[in-house]
Amino acid sequence: GQGWPVVLLVFDGFGISAPSRGNAVTLSYMPNFNQFLRQYPALTLQASGEVVGLPWGEMGNSEVGHMNIGGGKVVYQSLPFINKTISDGSFYANAAFLEALNHVKQNNSTLHLLGLVSDGGIHSSQNHLYALLELCQKQQIQRVAIHAFLDGRDTPHNAALHYIQQLQQRLQGLSFAKIASLAGRFWGMDRDNHWERIEASYNAITQGVAKFTASAAVQAIETSYQRSVFDEELEPTVIVGADGKPVATVQDNDAVIFFNFRSDRARQMTKAFVLPTFTKFNRAHYFHNLPFVTMMEYERNLPVKIAFVPDHIANPISKVISAAGMLQLHIAETEKYAHVTFFLNGGLEEPFPGEERVMIPSPRVSSYAEVPEMSSSGVRDAVIQGMQSGKYHFIVANFANADMVGHTGNLEAAKRAMECLDRCLGEIVAAVLQCDATLVITADHGNVEEMYNLQTGEIDKEHSTNPVPFLIIGKRWAEVKPLWPLIPLNDLSQMQPMGVLSDVAPTILRLLGLPLPADMSARSLIQ
Repeated sequence: GQGWPVVLLVFDGFGISAPSRGNAVTLSYMPNFNQFLRQYPALTLQASGEVVGLPWGEMGNSEVGHMNIGGGKVVYQSLPFINKTISDGSFYANAAFLEALNHVKQNNSTLHLLGLVSDGGIHSSQNHLYALLELCQKQQIQRVAIHAFLDGRDTPHNAALHYIQQLQQRLQGLSFAKIASLAGRFWGMDRDNHWERIEASYNAITQGVAKFTASAAVQAIETSYQRSVFDEELEPTVIVGADGKPVATVQDNDAVIFFNFRSDRARQMTKAFVLPTFTKFNRAHYFHNLPFVTMMEYERNLPVKIAFVPDHIANPISKVISAAGMLQLHIAETEKYAHVTFFLNGGLEEPFPGEERVMIPSPRVSSYAEVPEMSSSGVRDAVIQGMQSGKYHFIVANFANADMVGHTGNLEAAKRAMECLDRCLGEIVAAVLQCDATLVITADHGNVEEMYNLQTGEIDKEHSTNPVPFLIIGKRWAEVKPLWPLIPLNDLSQMQPMGVLSDVAPTILRLLGLPLPADMSARSLIQ
């Protein structure tokens, strides 16, 4: 009783947008959901882009969504995290960068900038390279060599020409910096233990030894294109000066900054540089007194300096509830079990004391369009049993089917998924009212409300940038409904979003009567 337990339902992939021929939410018969919108407080929350720590305009995803829901603060992902330091200026005061720069000043040596030059945004951002060049200019560094890896996977196959031309234009005003080598990511960023590829790229960077040389980077790329070898596969190429000698090779006492932020394709090259004992190929030379800076942590215990350590969630909601001595139950089917445990708990595997977990097996079928209900009834039963047991203060459950069926692109199946969800919701609400519990409904991101791209008419299987619903249901919440914003025509898409995903955790702690930890910077949606 007294509003406990507090039950949080995450309808995975359930976004809010205007009615359309591709909106499985508004096309479906959902009498319970629509009645609860009229009866109980409801809003929408933003679930994509910068407000959840993603790059501007990027669609939400389940991992980020659950981390925000459980973290109670915006968790910045690598790219926006580093972008933010550039805009607030802290990038230019970064200790790891300044240490490397001071080292080359003291040794009158060369700084090598290594990384993927593109705006693909998956492994790196060329804007981070530009910011590093700006930092070098401010610090009056005399010699900077750029070793560019070319993309062609997270970008069009022949976009490198454009990126390298852009880079050359930037370098015209910076006499201290030159492009010293090129290699497609197939070579320099291998992640599958093809060490012979790393070796070829490493030798070009460190020794100036390669099958191809060129007097200019743009010309090297154009020549490769003529051989029908495009960005990703471009063979390691050394840029040479008028004297035919490499523009720059790596020497003892130099310094290196590897500006890729994603670890998986940066690890192997980094190890070739920094591991004292290395057996994957014969290095011509193991460098001494060579500070090596990586943008983020690529692997535990590498002898490198790490420029950016991402924000972590010290106090996820599960930890706060556990520390208060309350019992909690986390429920999901297999497909979303990691989300309602590991990701909701801020990236921690181990359950907190008093945290129990239930995993309902997902159906074994080739496509979830065949059984759009998935294992919803099992999740529903576990929620109701958890409530009726009277053991738990907090129950959280993820319903996977709106998202997983949304990913099939099958609109009819998606409608069946929504109608199943609505039935489950009706049964859960009946139990909530009977137990005098409190129910909070939200989602981690959109998907099922946008089954067609309305511009092109093509089937849309992806997530969306739409906001998600937020409802509070319980005996005493019908009375406060008049105090909440009016929903025009009972259509949530007509409302401006009034919060963000990270506001969910403080709201639930508020409902449980628990104080917010100091670092939980989001705000409760109930005052």
